[in-house]
Amino acid sequence: MRKFYQLLLLLLHGLLSSARIHRLTLNNDIRKYIALSTFGFYQGGILDVQLQSLRITPENDTALFGFSLDRTVNDAMNPYLNNHQEHCILKDPITKENGAEVLYFILDLKQKKLHVKCDKDAIVHIYKNREEVPNLMSKSVKQQQRRKRQAKFPCDAYNFDIAAKTVDGVTYYSTNFTISMASIEEEGLYNLYFYNCPNYDPGQEVSVDFTIQIIETNLSNYLSAGEMPLPALYCMMSILFFLSGAFWVFLLRQSKHPVFKIHYMMAVLVFLKAISLAFHGVNYHFIEHLGVHLATWAVLFYVAHLLKGALLFVVLVLIGTGWTFIKHVLAPKEKRLFMAVIPLQVLANVAAIIWEESEEGTLEHIAWERTFILVDLLCCGCILFPVVWSIRHLQEVSLTDDKAAINLKKLKMFRHFYVMIVCYIYTTRMIVYLLKLAVPFQYEWLDEMFREMATYVFFVLTAYKFRPTSQNPYFAVNDEDDDLDHAITESGALEGLSRVNSRKAKVPLLNMTEVTEEEKDALLNQTESSHEYD
Repeated sequence: MRKFYQLLLLLLHGLLSSARIHRLTLNNDIRKYIALSTFGFYQGGILDVQLQSLRITPENDTALFGFSLDRTVNDAMNPYLNNHQEHCILKDPITKENGAEVLYFILDLKQKKLHVKCDKDAIVHIYKNREEVPNLMSKSVKQQQRRKRQAKFPCDAYNFDIAAKTVDGVTYYSTNFTISMASIEEEGLYNLYFYNCPNYDPGQEVSVDFTIQIIETNLSNYLSAGEMPLPALYCMMSILFFLSGAFWVFLLRQSKHPVFKIHYMMAVLVFLKAISLAFHGVNYHFIEHLGVHLATWAVLFYVAHLLKGALLFVVLVLIGTGWTFIKHVLAPKEKRLFMAVIPLQVLANVAAIIWEESEEGTLEHIAWERTFILVDLLCCGCILFPVVWSIRHLQEVSLTDDKAAINLKKLKMFRHFYVMIVCYIYTTRMIVYLLKLAVPFQYEWLDEMFREMATYVFFVLTAYKFRPTSQNPYFAVNDEDDDLDHAITESGALEGLSRVNSRKAKVPLLNMTEVTEEEKDALLNQTESSHEYD
């Protein structure tokens, strides 16, 4: 275990070298296009792109390479790119399609120039580097920007130099450009792509090597427009979970009814969730002001997140199998389920960490994203199995046991719990994903709020159903094994309930000629009274 945590810390240390200030290095990449970044800009935002040491193998200074920058209103699939999958879009004339506005940055390696192409009605403010961007707070600058918009300064006028350097017979190219969102009309969600156009031709395979640094800011804020409310959101949800956990512990301490180990595990889970959210909020706070992670806070968040994720699935599986509430011993198949779920959940959390921290344009980012989705779906399926087993067991027992009414009550509650888990999984996976694609770019934080609120509601409903109380049908244990029943009775699970069993509850009917002790006493009293009267 200690070696595992050391490995995790080393892994995180390597991942946390970059954050919102992106620095991506690619070697021998043969993809046709590479998604580099997605960022929501407000007015005053700046996109700074620095391409360094571009190497082409085999060398060909007439081949077409370049960037596209499109602006959309939400995080749905890029409609412009989807309509140009068969060939390189840098060869097409620029038109507005599906509301997307596009800029091309063409690398003319032969002439060593970076050409800019855009729609004739586009409003753009492009500069050679970040230092040339004027202060938007100045009135004179506002007047200049207004005059530029009225004059419709053409994109063809933007031609920046490309620096070329030859080392050991290999030519390396470097260039940079900066875009300022100087007006409200330029606000939106921007997607930056790099294109290797020769690889669109059949039979060609041209690889590229380069390092690119991308700095994205909204004035002095390094967070995307849809992420800016996240630090406050995570801190508020952390406080809510912490107070709810404290209230749950208070109920457990004051309860006069049986309190089981699973109740305290649920409390630990809530506190881990609160700690994870607190670290997440602090982590985003430093990204907001510095553009990069502080490794200490990021590592603390991911460790807490890993522990919380593993414990969540453990608690759900334990409740689903009826551990403590219905029985104290796990069946062999349930133990095997734990052997599968816990490693899968750890793998899912590690995949999520690597996916979130790796740069968007790397192959590892795509591979770990698919791994995370697959493993997460497997984990969600596994936690449904024990609930189904419990439902089936209760159905079988209710047909043969005299306590059918109580079993049917438990069966109904387990079905409710099953529906709760399905709704939780569907809400926090599918609906949140669809919400992220549907809402405007500045409201992307709503999907995180919806996810956290859905998690909170699920925790509250689960705690309510399994709260310590003698009247809870979950606690009404019905087991055919008398020894196990006796052990559970001693643990307090049957407090307030009386066991009615057909084998033990049979009372022989009295014979009509049989006289009870009470009847004998009544007859003797009547006889004595009659003698005294005589």
